[in-house]
Amino acid sequence: MSDLLTRTSVPSPRRAAAWQPELRHDWTRDEVADLIALPFPELIWRAQTAHRAWFDPTRVQISTLLSIKTGGCPEDCAYCPQSARHEQGVKAEKLMAVEAVLKEARAAKAAGAGRFCMGAAWRSPRERDLDSVCTMIEGVKALGLETCVTLGMLDAHQSRRLRDAGLDYYNHNLDTSPEYYGEIITTRTYQERLDTLENVRNAGINVCCGGIVGMGEDESDRAGLIATLASLPHHPESVPINLLVRVAGTPLAEAESVDPLTFVRVIAAARITMPASHVRLAAGREQMSDETHALAFLAGANSIFCGDKLLTTPNPAEHRDRKLLAALGMTPMVAGH
Repeated sequence: MSDLLTRTSVPSPRRAAAWQPELRHDWTRDEVADLIALPFPELIWRAQTAHRAWFDPTRVQISTLLSIKTGGCPEDCAYCPQSARHEQGVKAEKLMAVEAVLKEARAAKAAGAGRFCMGAAWRSPRERDLDSVCTMIEGVKALGLETCVTLGMLDAHQSRRLRDAGLDYYNHNLDTSPEYYGEIITTRTYQERLDTLENVRNAGINVCCGGIVGMGEDESDRAGLIATLASLPHHPESVPINLLVRVAGTPLAEAESVDPLTFVRVIAAARITMPASHVRLAAGREQMSDETHALAFLAGANSIFCGDKLLTTPNPAEHRDRKLLAALGMTPMVAGH
């Protein structure tokens, strides 16, 4: 054993201290790929260093996501059961009534959520639907919650309407790398997604934008997604990293699963390259162990969705999240922080 200790190379503290986190907007795919491939202890150390430079690592931002208009979406996203193009798709429903949404928002606040997110399965909202959504936003804001919506593509006028209603965040994910995107979606282009993000940003609304791991992409594509997000003119304020939920009837129902350490490495890369952003564990948490959650928090995740459902897919029960956070000595952030 003494010979082994003698021969083992231990990085000097001086070498480790040479790396410092920084806000950059020029990350390349190769740089991010090199980050993801770092020895795991080094990767987690860098992620923790970046996290602690901007956040209290013991605090977690809690959001709740409600589907306010479910099913019947004309898009063909290969992962989504709400697409009308897939077999066994979710049945199309009408937009929820405003008061029904506010009832859910009150329950979310009582459960400890600081942000209330509303999702509608649209390619783009119609004006009359936008009227109702704006009323929902105003009502949720009045409860003291941050607001976030995801409604598909937006033009500049629609973005300004949401801003005037008081919207805090708009979610519009890139999903994957530009190169792999065509394997997942054909009904809208990558540039159209970037255009929506630009419209939202120009309107003065915070951006929530991330992607999905486990759709058959390779390591280079995961690096490409993170590099694209981290090279936007302004980093998204929230970066949801989803683990694919394989749903029967969708083209990705039989996709190969991704091992937990691979997923955690992507979380760490997001934290290092976008150190001032909230990095959120989003879809797929129901299939993650407590140990995977703990590693993801160590890798820099500091936001989760709470509630038993994310749009149409399962999410860990509230009591499980409370128990886990208590065991880790972590507490919810206050809204706005």
